Amino acid sequence: MTPPRVFRSLEAASGCFGPSVLSIGNFDGVHAGHREILRRVVTLARERGWKPSVMTFDPHPVRVVAPARATRLLTTPEERAWLMAEEGIEQVLILPFTEQVARLEPEEFARDILVARLDARAVLVGANFRFGHKHAGDTRRLDELGRTLGYATIVVPSVKLRGRMISSSAVRKLIESGEVAKAARLLVRPYALQGEVVAGRGVGSTQTVPTLNLRTPAEVLPATGVYVTRTSDLDDGRAWPSVTNVGFRPTFEGSSLTIESYLLEEIGERAPRSIRVEFFLRLREERRFPSAESLKAQILRDVERARRYLGRVRGLDCYTRKEPYLNP
Repeated sequence: MTPPRVFRSLEAASGCFGPSVLSIGNFDGVHAGHREILRRVVTLARERGWKPSVMTFDPHPVRVVAPARATRLLTTPEERAWLMAEEGIEQVLILPFTEQVARLEPEEFARDILVARLDARAVLVGANFRFGHKHAGDTRRLDELGRTLGYATIVVPSVKLRGRMISSSAVRKLIESGEVAKAARLLVRPYALQGEVVAGRGVGSTQTVPTLNLRTPAEVLPATGVYVTRTSDLDDGRAWPSVTNVGFRPTFEGSSLTIESYLLEEIGERAPRSIRVEFFLRLREERRFPSAESLKAQILRDVERARRYLGRVRGLDCYTRKEPYLNP
């Protein structure tokens, strides 16, 4: 996959961004609904010989205009850019969202940014798209301005899956309730956490089973419990099927949240320094055990369940974006 060209200011994008087919939005999670818009951007851009493009924001606009209502985010802007590239998006403007940007009237936003800076020839947005000061602009106003300023407006209907509206908030709720398999269907990929491997308390290596302990900056975490996962080395791409516990280690009187992955295959000569953990299925809730021995026995049962689950598919590569997910 070719990485996208990323611009971090209007000044950097001016003069080289267009002519563009542009979509605008937060795209948090880059879920199936977002991907429908992105695919249409790419199709139109290829038909016209324009650049398939996205403008997103950092920080999230709500964190500027109504910080009390700000939600936890599923992805960083950089992660969004890479996920968009999977659908063929070639360039992404991560616009710094400031109070000055928030005060732009719809006419100013369309004239000074979409046309003057980004040379947008077509703008594709979702049905609920709003823009400009106090959300004064909607899709109808975007279309009216486009007729004057010279760009086409295309509104892409919301996407549903099995009757459920696909949205970032719906994905977030599923993950935080532990329903990671359902979340994966909306994301069209497993939800993942990544970060540094850090030292634990040493309990696993001496009393239960050795694990890799993840420290992540992620804002959205799966509900406490035990999961079937895949753990990857961010440095060299090695990957192992794994069982991951998200929780407080109540058997050992833990007080802080930990994310610990037990690898189901040999780690090799070098332990990873940074990892990515993809969540496929929640096996059970976290609970207190009467002893370390009984916890270890349960972990081994969890491992056996994980192996059986993974054995029902052709391998971990079946959890890629193009493949269907198993019903647990």
